[in-house]
Amino acid sequence: MDAVDATMEKLRAQCLSRGASGIQSLARFFRRMDRDRSRSLDAAELQRGLAELGLVLDTAEAQGVCRRWDRDGSGTLDLEEFLRALRPPMSQVREAVITAAFAKLDRSGDGVVTVDDLRGVYSGRAHPRVRSGEWTEEEVLRRFLDNFDSSEKDGQVTLAEFQDYYSGVSASVDTDEEFVAMMTSAWRL
Repeated sequence: MDAVDATMEKLRAQCLSRGASGIQSLARFFRRMDRDRSRSLDAAELQRGLAELGLVLDTAEAQGVCRRWDRDGSGTLDLEEFLRALRPPMSQVREAVITAAFAKLDRSGDGVVTVDDLRGVYSGRAHPRVRSGEWTEEEVLRRFLDNFDSSEKDGQVTLAEFQDYYSGVSASVDTDEEFVAMMTSAWRL
């Protein structure tokens, strides 16, 4: 394992110690930091941002991470690639059940889950806030979808965003059998 791999393991462990949504929270934080919407950060921005979250990297570690995910030679790391690499590795069994759940939601088959896709699979009519008249069924479905929408809340969830969400969940489930049982039950697969 090289120094950057060791740094990634350190960051992964620090994120996962914050619970199932640790990496997702880091992704949201970095997207807010990315004011120019370049989807990249330089080593100093990475180090400062992580420090604000209590995740400590020294200068050499931050520079090594940036070099690894610098896709265009600009001296900055690509946020999406970095965050994808930070996700804990999942077994093929876990990836397959996540993909199956996504496919169930993606009724149009276009690779993106929207509220229209959800409408064909789930109903929000029984939600307490719909029953009270506070929310519409559309609002319930949109809020449900927002749980998986890890980038800007655009009302569309890609397989990568769905996998990002479940990578955090996966890290907190010990065995493949337990994870598959949980997914099968939750998504009625």
